[in-house]
Amino acid sequence: MIPRECKRLAEVDFPIAEVSSAVLKREKKFPVPRGLPSTMHHWWARRPLGSSRAMLLGLLLPDPCDPNCPKNFKDDARGILENMQGTTESWMSTIATDTGLRQVLLEFISAFATWDNTSIPAYIDTAQRLVKATHGSEKPLLSDPFAGGGAIPLEALRVGCDAFASDLNPVACLILSVLLEEIPRYGARLGDELERLGQELQERISEELSEFYPEDEDGAISAAYIWARTVRCEAPDCGAEIPLMRSFWLSKKAKRKLALRFDATLLDTLPQRVEFQIFSPKNDNEVSAGTIANARATCLCCNIVLSPERVRAQLSEQNGGADVIFDDNGKRIGGARLIAVVTVRKGVKGKNYRIPTDDDYAAVFKVQKKLFNEIESWKHDKNRDLCPVPNEPLPPIGTLGFRVQRYGMLKWGDIFTSRQLLAFVMCGKKISEIYNAGGQKSVLAVLLAMAQDKVIDFNCSLCGWRSSNEDIGHLFGRQALPIVWDFAETNITSSTYVGLNRAINHVFSVVSNISSDIKYSAQVQQADATESPLPDASVSLWFTDPPYYDAIPYSDLSDFFLVWLKRILPGHPLLKDPFDPANPLSPKNKEIVQDETKERDGRVKDRDFFEDAMGEAFAEGRRVLREDGIGSVIFAHKTTEGWEALLSGMINGGWTITASWPIATEMGSRLRAKDSAALATSVHLVCRPRPEDAPVGDWADVLRELPKRVGDWMERLQGEGIRGADLVFACVGPALEIFSRCGRVETAEG
Repeated sequence: MIPRECKRLAEVDFPIAEVSSAVLKREKKFPVPRGLPSTMHHWWARRPLGSSRAMLLGLLLPDPCDPNCPKNFKDDARGILENMQGTTESWMSTIATDTGLRQVLLEFISAFATWDNTSIPAYIDTAQRLVKATHGSEKPLLSDPFAGGGAIPLEALRVGCDAFASDLNPVACLILSVLLEEIPRYGARLGDELERLGQELQERISEELSEFYPEDEDGAISAAYIWARTVRCEAPDCGAEIPLMRSFWLSKKAKRKLALRFDATLLDTLPQRVEFQIFSPKNDNEVSAGTIANARATCLCCNIVLSPERVRAQLSEQNGGADVIFDDNGKRIGGARLIAVVTVRKGVKGKNYRIPTDDDYAAVFKVQKKLFNEIESWKHDKNRDLCPVPNEPLPPIGTLGFRVQRYGMLKWGDIFTSRQLLAFVMCGKKISEIYNAGGQKSVLAVLLAMAQDKVIDFNCSLCGWRSSNEDIGHLFGRQALPIVWDFAETNITSSTYVGLNRAINHVFSVVSNISSDIKYSAQVQQADATESPLPDASVSLWFTDPPYYDAIPYSDLSDFFLVWLKRILPGHPLLKDPFDPANPLSPKNKEIVQDETKERDGRVKDRDFFEDAMGEAFAEGRRVLREDGIGSVIFAHKTTEGWEALLSGMINGGWTITASWPIATEMGSRLRAKDSAALATSVHLVCRPRPEDAPVGDWADVLRELPKRVGDWMERLQGEGIRGADLVFACVGPALEIFSRCGRVETAEG
């Protein structure tokens, strides 16, 4: 065991540049490695595994240069590292000294931060043996009360800890349960059975949906459909349908440029009509500008501009305009317009484009009749539960990140086309049958539900066509639900885009990776971070990434997945609000987030609420931590108010900050980075329980010590490549180290 007085490695040194490089060059670079948990199911603001793994080892291992570091640890560590490294005269000379041992431990942490090295047994074995040499036969217990996507507790299991992962959100808890409990419990056989069952599901769904994704007469398969919402020109002598399109480009690849051009020849009768053709432009100037900008729509026939208010009003009448409107005979009379169809041929490389035909609309009309019958059948079922189509309400207008309600999308089902809804209803039914079989089948059904969620993420009317790559973006390219005027719908039975087959393969890769590395399960529980179910002084390590003010509306966003999961996995114990059984969506009342549209126990969730609640969560973390334990909190917000709230909460919660390390975890090119309050680095604050008898500090003494401490720290960070706002906020930690070690700090006047 490590004496309380002994500093941990992360309190004295950390390989910032090396760990940052390992994260950005592998985990954050497209395409991401197969088997990464993030490829199984989306969660917002996931922590990179590499930085979590590196920081965990830095927190768990003692500093060999500390005079209180146990000698037996240093002896064991030398033997463990020698066994992995092999021996050379220079290396043995280095590791023989305490300073050299610290250097080698930091080099090991750097190397193990690289994703590829997690598949090498020697690295995992070395990490686990080092942790055991430190903590003995009793595994250290980690607690993460804002576990989210599970990076921190997953890596705790990988390095040989026990882990308690909790979150308030049902979707997060389901992800955590799969990653941390079910996959380690069942092991590799779970992947084998998933592969077999997934193939069966794919075949059954392909057969049942084939009539709704008809092949062309020449055998070409429709892989994707490019749609546009439409409004009507309100000029009295026009009345043309305006397809709302950001761009007429289909492909902007350097050697393959394809676009749409329109024919708006005026007719003798109203309304005027626009037709499209596909062509290969010789230069970009041949392609017309789109019809929609800043919610203003320009008519292609008369050039009249429709105001944002009228665009919203017309789309609201169509419940958002994601679906086609037919007359009783199946003739399209409005709604979404099919602009182009992307086709592929078996055994032939590349994509082709064609203008839609009557057969394409006939398939959609058939879909709508089938979906209508599904809903009618449900209505007449005496034992009915949830409607097959998600009819739960979207959050109220004004909710952070949500814009679609202003265009008439008021229920979750409104953001899908009828074909998307039918495909997910039919697929969900098949998975429900597997889930109801119980036992291991129910676990496999959860994995298949994860795969369907991945398809849904890439297949709703808020997923745009990306002409630069000829592919489809997923809904959560940013942490919001903005309106998307023209959108792409995929054929979920095809493997060209993210269909069911590809999604199941992603889940299979994650199962295979985790089951090969992690043999012990964690404990997962749905819990409020301010009311931990853990007893006093029960954990060795409290390590978490808390929410940041109003940065991400987790509960509202996660309802996009929850409404489908509840239908696919009926009665699953994690897919509920344990605090309000009448709430059909994720818990909102107890969520720690700044959102003035919501209340908790009659109190508006404003800035003061958020700061008070975070203070309670930090105090709860202090309660469950052992006196010789250590904590770490990740923060990446570039406002002084954000930092003030975090640090005040930590200090008031009984913590003292002992170190801070800015690790580059975010790509500057991501959508989230643009005009946001997010830093490129995530500052990992290391903290300890502050003694009850901590002295009262003198403000003058603090001010005298600050300049040198911060100046030295800035010089080091600049050498590590940290610049700008990241450099400024990374210096808050050292400043607070001085301040927080005191019970309170007073001026001469008290």
